[in-house]
Amino acid sequence: MIFVTVGTQLPFPRLMGWVDAIAARNALDVFAQTAEPNGAYRQIRHQPFVTPQEYDSIIADTRLIVGHAGIGTILTAKQKNLPLIIVPRRADRGEHRNDHQLATARNLTGHRGVHVAQSESELEAYLIAPTLESAFIEATPAKIALQTFVRDWIYR
Repeated sequence: MIFVTVGTQLPFPRLMGWVDAIAARNALDVFAQTAEPNGAYRQIRHQPFVTPQEYDSIIADTRLIVGHAGIGTILTAKQKNLPLIIVPRRADRGEHRNDHQLATARNLTGHRGVHVAQSESELEAYLIAPTLESAFIEATPAKIALQTFVRDWIYR
């Protein structure tokens, strides 16, 4: 299953419309968290919000995450070693108050397992690709030391 999430603050009709159209053309199994109480998408399963328990269950059945360039989505993909496709919201389209998501997407371009789509055709190419590289957190000595320090500090 493909999981599409737009976060809890704002709907993202452009992304959801693209995904619905792509799912129709390619018979994709998609579940989306839309942040839209009245979303009228025909080709995908969707609901406005999911509980933390639902989220965990969805992630367990997911092979690919698509989302806005939100940090929570990015971290989930990395923690679960799932491929991630980012479609950043754009201020010039009224999708957010500024272009911090474009900046995030630019900074993540080229990172292993993070794929940035700026158009419906780019998104479709990623969604129908036979395989996509997964996002992952590299266990460098510095990261391990930081994790150990934080864990020891919390549990002391």
